[in-house]
Amino acid sequence: MLELKNIYKTFNPGTVNEKRALQGLSLSLADGDFVTVIGGNGAGKSTMLNIISGAYSVDEGSISIGGVDVTRLPEYKRAPYIGRVFQDPMMGTAATMQIEENLALAARRGQRRGLRTGISRAEREQYRELLKILDLGLEDRLTSKVGLLSGGQRQALTLLMATLKKPQLLLLDEHTAALDPKTAAKVLSATEQIVRRDNLTTLMITHNMRDAIAHGNRLVMLYDGRVVVDVRGEEKRRLTVEDLLEKFNQASGSTEADDKLLLS
Repeated sequence: MLELKNIYKTFNPGTVNEKRALQGLSLSLADGDFVTVIGGNGAGKSTMLNIISGAYSVDEGSISIGGVDVTRLPEYKRAPYIGRVFQDPMMGTAATMQIEENLALAARRGQRRGLRTGISRAEREQYRELLKILDLGLEDRLTSKVGLLSGGQRQALTLLMATLKKPQLLLLDEHTAALDPKTAAKVLSATEQIVRRDNLTTLMITHNMRDAIAHGNRLVMLYDGRVVVDVRGEEKRRLTVEDLLEKFNQASGSTEADDKLLLS
């Protein structure tokens, strides 16, 4: 479903601010893979997601989604393939519109606009059922303005909007990092339910090693813009945080993992 081949990306090349963000990154995801991604600050995690979505162009390498080469496609032409949730809860919703209106916009993504009734009774009932998954009481607040919601509620709503059209690829960029622990746990639980229900191919960046181990069927660790650890199946289920740090030390040839990963 996703294939990154030998991706290179350097920012500000030839200057004192040169940063080699990705250095020969290669990664393949099968249909339905739920891959958690971890790594220290500057490892290339968010750059990788921005490369996939088209926010950044590649210097070298190729990207395909569902067998389609999207390497040279601009961001808006990749949008039909991708759903994305950012770290900032304010980014994925329209604050001055109602909850049901935000969901209706997501449901009509890519469709022609007409003059029919904005939201039908059947659609309203569908949205109410979808919101129940979040366990945040939003199903009883369909006409509330999104700007009145907490950050966690907005992020949960963004998750629903990003997955409403069942994208071929779901990108989650530390989507619980800005939330309190209780709300983060609910959003992660909803994420797991939605991904399993719709068999969504998913890349989830997280700063929390325990969350990376607990969720998904595969775990990838980045270091200096490349994959240094890739575990799945039974090996992943048996992982502990200590195992993960040891794997990083072995793969990177460095003993700085403990500080870089734990502090990130």
